[in-house]
Amino acid sequence: MLATPPTPLICLDPGHGTLPAVGRQTEPIGPGSSQRKIKDGGGAPGEAPVALAIALKTRALLERGGYRVAMTRTGTTYAGGNIARARFCNVRHAALMVRIHADGAQDRSLHGVKTLFPALRRGWTDDIYAQSLRAARKVQTAVVRQTGALNLGLIPRSDLTGFNWANVPAVLVETGFMTNSAEARLLRTSAYQLKVARGITAGAEAFVGQR
Repeated sequence: MLATPPTPLICLDPGHGTLPAVGRQTEPIGPGSSQRKIKDGGGAPGEAPVALAIALKTRALLERGGYRVAMTRTGTTYAGGNIARARFCNVRHAALMVRIHADGAQDRSLHGVKTLFPALRRGWTDDIYAQSLRAARKVQTAVVRQTGALNLGLIPRSDLTGFNWANVPAVLVETGFMTNSAEARLLRTSAYQLKVARGITAGAEAFVGQR
């Protein structure tokens, strides 16, 4: 008799919320690297609670769909850095790590949604690059479809510690701009957060089903 495969686990990482004393510490940007970055720059104003609210709604939707879900934080604060966030998802053998953020810019007219994914680097991301790109396409398409937000596309990033330490497919959704007054108002509403969560859920389910 064939064993039933385990239900896929999706790891949600609501960005920021790191305690200030921890956030100012540094950590290697990738395994074996001498380049270091601070653990948490704090994010855009109001980003951390928005990211958490979206993550909690996403968790509820995914669990309703029969998926297992783990979250790097479920409260307002976090005591680790981005290496710890990646390792949290790694040790759980997540089918996908979804990092949830909101953007900020000096140009307050900027608005829209984009999804970041790990740039290809041998020894760091070559094992997750192709799957992460596929996941980013699925998630970006679904979030834009659910929200109607401007589609800012997919962005490869080589400088994100949380990607470079990940051993599971990983994406980072920039759900909108906290520095754009209209978009920030939307992102703070439960109704819009649910739209974003539905998009993340649909994209994650499409990716995991494709795997």
